[in-house]
Amino acid sequence: MAAPLYTTASGLLFHAGKILILTVGLPARGKTHISRALERYLRWMGVKTQVVSLGDYRRKMLGGTQKLPPDYFTLGEKTPETMALRKMVSDGCEKLIEDFFGAGGQVVIYDANNGTRMVRQALAEKFDKQGIHVILLESVCDNKEIIETNIRNVKISSPDYRGWDPDKAMEDYYKRIREKTYETVEETTWPFIRIINVGEKIMVNNIRGYLQSRIVFFLMNIHNRPRMIYFARSGQSLIEHSYKADSDLSPAGWEYSERLKEFVVERRAKSLEQRGFDPNDRRLVIWTSTRRRAHHTAWPFLTTIKATSDPPSAPPIHSHLTVQPQSAIPRNMVITDVDGESTKIKVASPLKVKVIEKPQMSEINPGVWDGLTPDQAKKFYPEEWARFVKDPYAFRAPRAESYHDLSVRLEPILIELEREKEDLLIIGHSSVIRCLLAYLIGLPASEIPAIEIARGDLLEVVPTSYGVHSQAFHFWDGPGRRGEGVDGDDDPEELEMSRRDETNFYENYAEDTKGKKPVTTVDLGFLSRPERVVEGLQQVKADSCP
Repeated sequence: MAAPLYTTASGLLFHAGKILILTVGLPARGKTHISRALERYLRWMGVKTQVVSLGDYRRKMLGGTQKLPPDYFTLGEKTPETMALRKMVSDGCEKLIEDFFGAGGQVVIYDANNGTRMVRQALAEKFDKQGIHVILLESVCDNKEIIETNIRNVKISSPDYRGWDPDKAMEDYYKRIREKTYETVEETTWPFIRIINVGEKIMVNNIRGYLQSRIVFFLMNIHNRPRMIYFARSGQSLIEHSYKADSDLSPAGWEYSERLKEFVVERRAKSLEQRGFDPNDRRLVIWTSTRRRAHHTAWPFLTTIKATSDPPSAPPIHSHLTVQPQSAIPRNMVITDVDGESTKIKVASPLKVKVIEKPQMSEINPGVWDGLTPDQAKKFYPEEWARFVKDPYAFRAPRAESYHDLSVRLEPILIELEREKEDLLIIGHSSVIRCLLAYLIGLPASEIPAIEIARGDLLEVVPTSYGVHSQAFHFWDGPGRRGEGVDGDDDPEELEMSRRDETNFYENYAEDTKGKKPVTTVDLGFLSRPERVVEGLQQVKADSCP
């Protein structure tokens, strides 16, 4: 659930008390990835959580590797100056932990090696005396491929090796790993969680209570395989203003779905090639809701028409669809004309694609506001409107869902999102995309209703160990995109064709932005905390894509 609507007297949730999670493991074993992912999930649950990274603090106070003493990472005796620097960094991190707990925080994840029993015991005893529950989170990795991938994708791009030759950086980092003293967690004095090969296997000891169990549950579902996540709205439907009407795509909606396929295939291939992957070796998984306009938008990804014979004239297609382009014909379909003659259509799909319909991804239910514009809702339901404007995230209109209700409904989807190892395209409704995007980016729940998701933008999110890298690509200016001319000249005919349907209340209106600055996809990257290393979304025209 996102941001529970209640608080306890202490400000701590689930009566779980304060928890300190000490990560344990050698470098390049996925500790930072696990820490950041867990922080994101706990914050989504409404738990006040903070990652304290010893590496980030050391870089902030002392600078990168080049500015450190030569014996900073080596084994054996160190100079008094080096010992003083290392103590200053560790003491500073412990002070950050104490300050966060003192300010009402509930969970701290201390992202450091903590590689010896003596260090772990000293930290655990210190905070246990303060009434804080201590959990050891060990990440063990004996898969050389995972280790090398972690080094190349994470360490080479870290501030420690900025400007270094990749091969020299790899050599230096391997040296640091070899010289690390490490003692695996064998003591049972404290509860511990051991993760092997970033999710391949997990072991737990003495985990108690609801919140600690939820932490284990989440850690059982994560991985660090490189992947890309795309978001796009479904195409325009014949009846845009009605939640109850499960209408099909309009002619412009079918055209949009074809263009979406072309652009996703092109953009994904370029992104994969830039990262050294072959697009033909990777499968694309597509999630949609069970609403017609959503899963029909995905049909072009599955079908390519190739007729086994060439009839004198194309037979008419008889279907429940009001508008059905050729790309919407199912595989190996036999279509019959009015004279009873049949023609077999063979469908080939060169893409490695899997489409999954998920009922939890249906759009938010507007209740009695279904089909109303914001002005009409304000006129006919003035008391409800006043409460809505005050808290658009938590307010529930009569017979409707609030954004909090939607976030609770989507929680299983978030777990599946973490589990998914393939590249993922989510074709959905704007209300659903707002919630999922806010989770990945790390936005507070109060910002969810303000995110404006425009039809015709493809959002690309690449999870990394230190956060996410996000971009928005514009590929469509047809009907249903914006209330502006297609070519930007505000021609009346083009303005009418491209105008969004204002009566689709939740889908096309950033609810709490009436009279305020709307939060657009371009702004999303700048709303997260700087230390999460979340890069801002860049609005890039399709014709200028690299």
